[in-house]
Amino acid sequence: MFDFQDLFQWDRFITPTIIKTFYWLVIAVIVLFGISGILWSLTAMAISPFVGFIQLLASIASIFVGIVLSRIAAEFILIVFRINEHLGAIRDRDGGMH
Repeated sequence: MFDFQDLFQWDRFITPTIIKTFYWLVIAVIVLFGISGILWSLTAMAISPFVGFIQLLASIASIFVGIVLSRIAAEFILIVFRINEHLGAIRDRDGGMH
């Protein structure tokens, strides 16, 4: 985890430690919006069954697509920080020859 002092110092990145929390928050929001879309589509089925069914399929698909895209975004952020760590290790190993 990170200390409160890490927020005011630039020696260490805090994003890699809190990205998982933000990922789960995004998942929760995606699922809540998806459930809202499913309920909305069920009420739309009373007016037009075909349109409501299409909205139902779109809501379910959007949940899965949102989860996958949020995972890809979180992994991309972590990869950028990991690249930074590896470049720092390479720099330290070479001893700053350049």
